[in-house]
Amino acid sequence: MQVHFYHFDLQMAHPFGISRSVHTVQPTFIVALEQDGITGYGEATQNRYYGVTPENLEAGLNAIKSEIERYPFTTPEDFYDHFLFPRLKNFRFLMAAIDEAASDLYGKLQGKPLYQLWNLDASNLPLTTYTIAIDTIEVMKEKLLEKPWPVYKIKLGTEHDIEIVKSLREITDKPFRIDANTAWTVQQTIDNSYILKDLGVEFIEQPLPYDAYEAMKEVKEKSALPVIADESARTENDVQACADSFHGINVKLVKAGGITPAKRMLMQAKSLGIKTMVGCMTESSVGISAAAQLLPLCDYADLDGAILLKKDIAKGVVVDNGKMILPCEGGTGVALL
Repeated sequence: MQVHFYHFDLQMAHPFGISRSVHTVQPTFIVALEQDGITGYGEATQNRYYGVTPENLEAGLNAIKSEIERYPFTTPEDFYDHFLFPRLKNFRFLMAAIDEAASDLYGKLQGKPLYQLWNLDASNLPLTTYTIAIDTIEVMKEKLLEKPWPVYKIKLGTEHDIEIVKSLREITDKPFRIDANTAWTVQQTIDNSYILKDLGVEFIEQPLPYDAYEAMKEVKEKSALPVIADESARTENDVQACADSFHGINVKLVKAGGITPAKRMLMQAKSLGIKTMVGCMTESSVGISAAAQLLPLCDYADLDGAILLKKDIAKGVVVDNGKMILPCEGGTGVALL
């Protein structure tokens, strides 16, 4: 196996604001694993919240590059359990990019999409949300009108959150899903839930800090809306705690450490009877197409990362008015443009 990597700066179509940051450019790191003339791709984006930069991703990959090239690759699961996890369990973004590339490579070598290799039915996939990031109310309204969509995610965490939702509700009757990105208190969340329910909101994502599992139990009990874990649902070890404190989990590949552990998290969540969702960062179709393979295991989807960009760097999954159309090609179906 040969290991390659690429750096790209992804230009956002609009400034992307959440409760703790705003960015117009998203640096990303692409890992490519080549074997028998076939290449699999994976992605990890820069994320200051998790301490991830393109520089430390490159350094981490270079440190194990020769080991990867010598490893007798058979399946992504074997590669993850016996090679990636022991070496990179504390650097999950890099582990995710490599695991995505290994999974893509494996599917391409087998000539089948991953979801088919897993015997999953892709005939009834959840629609993906389109995200309206934090900005002035007028700009948020402009963004919504610019992109007619069947369901929206609204980023909140400001001093006028309810005003934002009321203003957006004036111009569309489509369902909203709220992401507070850890910016609210317990009482705020409970109080807001009753107002937001009347405003056509389906659920609230991650209102409290990632480790506030005990406080979230009160929210879960008293909220008028379901609450979904995001920052709290990082690894396989978090799923049980999330099941106790939330109504569902949003699994993101870079936090989980790749497709392999993300699939296990979703299956564990389903066995515990909570809702399942797969999400993304602002990333290209490399990462989005990897995550999309897990859609048959999900109740909800938030995979709009690539359509928030001015220009994509890859082709793979196609998003048509919220509908996710999975590639027919093997693996995740990704090719760099």
